[in-house]
Amino acid sequence: MIKKEQIKTYLKKMDEILCSMGVTGELCLYGGSVMCLVYNARPSTKDVDAIFEPAQKIREAVECVAEEFDLRKDWLNDAVKGFLVSHPKKILFNWPNLKVYRAEPEYLLAMKALASRVDGTDKEDILFLIKELDIKSKDEVFNIIEEYYPRKRIKPVTQFFIEELFEK
Repeated sequence: MIKKEQIKTYLKKMDEILCSMGVTGELCLYGGSVMCLVYNARPSTKDVDAIFEPAQKIREAVECVAEEFDLRKDWLNDAVKGFLVSHPKKILFNWPNLKVYRAEPEYLLAMKALASRVDGTDKEDILFLIKELDIKSKDEVFNIIEEYYPRKRIKPVTQFFIEELFEK
């Protein structure tokens, strides 16, 4: 597990590595890393989900950080890219060679709700974001999801999951 302080340390190290390469990069964080860094909603995450440019140079920096800190080679990965749609984001860190963005809470909620993985931390993250956004009904959640994803992408399991959260 990667803790909040470690995420920031590793990203800052990537900035230094990119500087030594003469490269400027950007990345946008999603999932558990945002829940840790921005909201203090949990102490750690299993990996850092992000999209990034320039992809090859960022991958090289990720690998250097992995070697230096004895991390898995995919400690930061772009596996999330298959789930992304256009969305607003905010700058989290603006370092000389690495600009780090983070997804807005509404978009994180939509992504987490769409995934609705019961075996992970999604339920806790979704409940946290619902409270953070002061959402009072399942319809508000569905409206947020539909701002980003077509209704047909909302699986029945997601619908039941969200409805169940508001039955209590």
